[in-house]
Amino acid sequence: MTIVGVPREVKVDEHRVAITPDGVRELARHGVEVVIERGAGADSAIPDADYAAAGARLVPVAANVWDQADLICKVKEPQPEEYAHLREGLVVFAYFHLAAYRDVAEALLAGGVTAVAYETVQTADGELVLLAPMSEVAGRMSVQIGAHFLERHNGGRGVLMGGAPGVQPARVVVLGAGNVGWNAAWIAAGMEAEVNLLDLDLDRLRWVDQIHRGRITTLASNHGSVERVVADADLVIGAVLVPGGRAPTVVTGEMVRDMKPGAVIVDVAVDQGGCIETTRETTHHEPTFVRHGVLHYGVSNIPGAVPHTSTHALTNATLPYLTALALDGVAGATAARPELVPGVNTCAGVITNPAVAQALGREHVPLGEALKPAS
Repeated sequence: MTIVGVPREVKVDEHRVAITPDGVRELARHGVEVVIERGAGADSAIPDADYAAAGARLVPVAANVWDQADLICKVKEPQPEEYAHLREGLVVFAYFHLAAYRDVAEALLAGGVTAVAYETVQTADGELVLLAPMSEVAGRMSVQIGAHFLERHNGGRGVLMGGAPGVQPARVVVLGAGNVGWNAAWIAAGMEAEVNLLDLDLDRLRWVDQIHRGRITTLASNHGSVERVVADADLVIGAVLVPGGRAPTVVTGEMVRDMKPGAVIVDVAVDQGGCIETTRETTHHEPTFVRHGVLHYGVSNIPGAVPHTSTHALTNATLPYLTALALDGVAGATAARPELVPGVNTCAGVITNPAVAQALGREHVPLGEALKPAS
């Protein structure tokens, strides 16, 4: 029987944990043993005692988890100090974003690891079912973050999101109407800001317009429309996604240069390389920098700031797939749940997701071929 291991997250400022006690209890009900590093849930306000009561076996250090488990369940991609634990036959289930983290991809390939990425598990209708809960959290938080940094003492223009009677509210531009963008636009509108939501998908914009009945202004995205609204914005939220691939640059450096001094950019797409040319990755401890007089926020793990909420939302989505992988292995789980097929990014030393392969300039090998035993 597969042993599932959950180490404590070691990425800077990452406070989530990959499973809740209810998730452990569900796996135990199916006869799956779960090994968890002590303190793994502490930052998410989940004590070790709750995991033990649910049936988990607690071990003192991360090495015990990596060595004993067949299937590692994480939140974020392995960090350099974890590369030594990567080995042939190991399955790791986590957020990877390999298009933006080439060194992680190389470590996975060198170790012969099967990497199943939450962000590329995709249903036939295109839904990214395991990215969705964190996208919802990140989208909602992006507005909260933007409002904070628009305050003058935090470096912004000193603009209140909802304005005041007789005073113009903040102008918010959201690039991308997926789960991140729609949630961001919804919260910004709820704060009574003036919101422009841009996307290439007109059907998606129609859906938003029907839901919000004109409260959110929807615009077809093209270079001209982006240039115009960004120049007038107080807050720009980057929410563009290409599943498995690098985010396209939607806002150029020239557009940023033309923005108002003290305006704020929150690029949620930074973990896919960013959709704003001037963005670079930052941390929760040093979240912002200024370029062309515009405050940039580029934290790649925004939901890590609210780990209790995020951990529960994540486990709700991942648990059925984690259970399938633990009970049936990668071959059985992908056969039973086809949406897991694009989720497998690497296997047996090759890249099995075409978008990831293209982003990294590597050959794509179909999963079926990678899973075939060596002759």
